[in-house]
Amino acid sequence: MTVTASDGRKRVIIEGLSPEVDGGRFPAKRSVGDLVRVEADIFTDGHDAIAAALLAHHDGSEEWVEIPMRPLVNDRWTAAFRVTEVGRYGYKVIGWVDHFETWRRDLLKRIKAESDAPVDYLIGADLVAHAASRASGGDAAFLLARASVLRSTDPLKELRLHATDPVLHELALRYPDRRYATESDRQPAIVVDPVRARFSSWYEFFPRSTSEKPGGHGTFADCENLLPSIAAMGFNVVYMPPIHPIGRLFRKGRNNNPEAQPGECGSPWAIGAAEGGHKEILAELGTLADFRHFVETARTLNLSIALDIAFQAAPDHPYVRDHENWFKKRPDGTIQYAENPPKKYQDIYPFDFESEDWAGMWEELKSVFLYWVAQGVTIFRVDNPHTKAFPFWEWVIAEIKRDHPEVLFLAEAFTRPKIMYRLAKLGFSQSYTYFPWRNGKDEITAYLTELAQTPVREFFRPNQWPNTPDILTEFLQIGGRAAFTIRLLLAATLGANYGIYGPAFELMESRPVRHGSEEYLNSEKYEIRHWDLDRPDSLRPLIARVNQIRNNNPALQSDWSLRFYSTENDQIIAYSKESEDRSNLLLTVVNVDPHHTQSGFVTLPLDELEIPQDRAYEAEDLLTGERYLWRGPRNYVELNPSRASGHILKIHRRLKVETDFEYFL
Repeated sequence: MTVTASDGRKRVIIEGLSPEVDGGRFPAKRSVGDLVRVEADIFTDGHDAIAAALLAHHDGSEEWVEIPMRPLVNDRWTAAFRVTEVGRYGYKVIGWVDHFETWRRDLLKRIKAESDAPVDYLIGADLVAHAASRASGGDAAFLLARASVLRSTDPLKELRLHATDPVLHELALRYPDRRYATESDRQPAIVVDPVRARFSSWYEFFPRSTSEKPGGHGTFADCENLLPSIAAMGFNVVYMPPIHPIGRLFRKGRNNNPEAQPGECGSPWAIGAAEGGHKEILAELGTLADFRHFVETARTLNLSIALDIAFQAAPDHPYVRDHENWFKKRPDGTIQYAENPPKKYQDIYPFDFESEDWAGMWEELKSVFLYWVAQGVTIFRVDNPHTKAFPFWEWVIAEIKRDHPEVLFLAEAFTRPKIMYRLAKLGFSQSYTYFPWRNGKDEITAYLTELAQTPVREFFRPNQWPNTPDILTEFLQIGGRAAFTIRLLLAATLGANYGIYGPAFELMESRPVRHGSEEYLNSEKYEIRHWDLDRPDSLRPLIARVNQIRNNNPALQSDWSLRFYSTENDQIIAYSKESEDRSNLLLTVVNVDPHHTQSGFVTLPLDELEIPQDRAYEAEDLLTGERYLWRGPRNYVELNPSRASGHILKIHRRLKVETDFEYFL
């Protein structure tokens, strides 16, 4: 290693930067308004004092914001900066030996031991004079004057007062000697997304099933008619399966029948027909102008439209005709259709990402995203991204976000954990999770702790869904109304991002196509359904109330504060979330047994939650309005699933009594 003269005098070591994903290979994720807490191990040889600073900037600015770092324990240092706009931020850490602070620290010890001598003040005078050379104006004048005093022959008593003056200390620190400062060898990146990446409530419906007339084909105008009720329920993202022409060759029939009967509409995921593909709209839904009007109407209601992107083609998609080399051929010359043995999807051709024309295919697929961004779409739910090449996703997401940093991508990848995590690192803003299959207290606790309290959270944003058009879990099939209530409460309070396959969830659709299957009977994926959303037993009022609680309580709008607590009953789960400023604390308690009443004591760490041990505090159930006076760490709960499967409790640390005298707890 070649060492220059200046390198040899850079004595501070900087290691262990955080947040940093895979050594800086991938960016960490934040949303607008978040506070980015940076930590690093910073130390030097010997016993000299050191100082450090965090520098951060947005890629669109050449200016760096500097924040002093403070020591924690064991040579760990920290500082934080707030991200205020979408795009990419970079940060770095610098550290240097602080000779003035070292001198002052040791002088205070000598003064206490009455072992200080005039030479000690001469050393300080030189350091102060050097600081003056880096200052200007009144600060420089003050420092020069103080250096002169420290060189004087005044009595030690006077020198001590001048040397330990807090004003001198503050000014000397303001103009540090950084000639030999060490800079971190990497500048980790932070991708900052809109707030909707961190906090969103999704409602999914099939546009073709929105007609008020049973059996009629829905249109975008019909979809518009649904938007006010969806907004009134408190959702902020409306997600629709593909809206493109549906292939006619090998079209699927009802209940995934491989042979469609005349007039059957097929699967929306079998994209493309003679009239067009991924940039065209199914004629029965309306025109492009109709779609744009639908998107604008949603925007006026503070609803974002999420569009499904499924990169696959029906056999009669124009891509198959014009770019046959984008698809894999079998030895008999036919194109390989999609398979997940024993399942066969003859109505879908997957793209071949090892195609000789892979670069041309990449560009065309990118243009699909850009086309819909131009129509006002800023959120894409991507179908099965784990079955497409990873390098493609890293490239295309970076390409889109370079010019459209507001665009979000949700990965529908129910696959192995490492693959899900890799997709998130490559740029997906949110990800589906294993939540649908985590039903027991212990497995929920372990899984959600992994997502919220480990380094995974730096890049993986979970989006919790209790059901989807592909997933009707056994829990929902056999648990009745209580099962849907339980999964709603869990999804909406465990996850700042959550969603439901709306009509089916509202109306508690629970019939599988056959025993042991997670497919719906008469699945909406293969036929038009008519939903009576005004049915008196609908879950709509409860869903609206839960979303109202989410929208009104900052504690539920992020994930990192999630903490689980002991309940002494394996069928009762309890956990809290708290706002960043600690002004909003919510405790959720859920009976995960849909069939029986369960009871027990919930134990809270009062000191950690800043609740005094010796005073009462109020637990207000935001679902019912009931209020409970709790005392101490252990309090009793009883939940009957026929009446209420859970509490969402707002904990009031400040208890107001009728005399208007307040106990500040």
